[in-house]
Amino acid sequence: MTMNHSVTQVFTAEDLLMMPDDGFRYELVRGELIKMVPPGGEHGSVAMNIGSALHQFVKTNNLGIVYAAETGFQLERNPDTVRAPDAAFICRERAEKIGRVTGYIPGAPDLAIEVISPTDTYTEVEDKVFKWLDSGTRMVIVVNPRKRTVTIYRSRTDIRVLTENDILDGGDVVPGWTIPVREIFA
Repeated sequence: MTMNHSVTQVFTAEDLLMMPDDGFRYELVRGELIKMVPPGGEHGSVAMNIGSALHQFVKTNNLGIVYAAETGFQLERNPDTVRAPDAAFICRERAEKIGRVTGYIPGAPDLAIEVISPTDTYTEVEDKVFKWLDSGTRMVIVVNPRKRTVTIYRSRTDIRVLTENDILDGGDVVPGWTIPVREIFA
């Protein structure tokens, strides 16, 4: 009797960091490489609108650091998980403790922003949101260009959906930051 064994390679955060650039972006989920398809124009515009507004406010008020979409956060080890939101924020106190990092940032950001891409399923997005929350992210903002809504997750049960007539605010995570939801889609 012949047995056919398939071996799945388990990747580490270090493997991911050293991968040659092949034009794609990857995330690592429990040691498995996940290829990210480039999302397109609307996604990029929406991500820039919310990310730049957050960055300008945080920088003006010296609240911490805002990170762009390519920034990886190492959420787990053995097997490793490295995720990259469309924008992220770490408060000044935590950023100072972490210091300057050339590799992936250890731990979760205080705020993660995810913009739903045309190829994303809602299950995939929800899985990502819950991984952020379970890893210590205090607020996850999910922007849905198709429905023109913004969903704020503070926990698995504290969830608010905003429409274009509402104003998004940073609550106690980014105190004082507000943006009209309609400006995110402008």
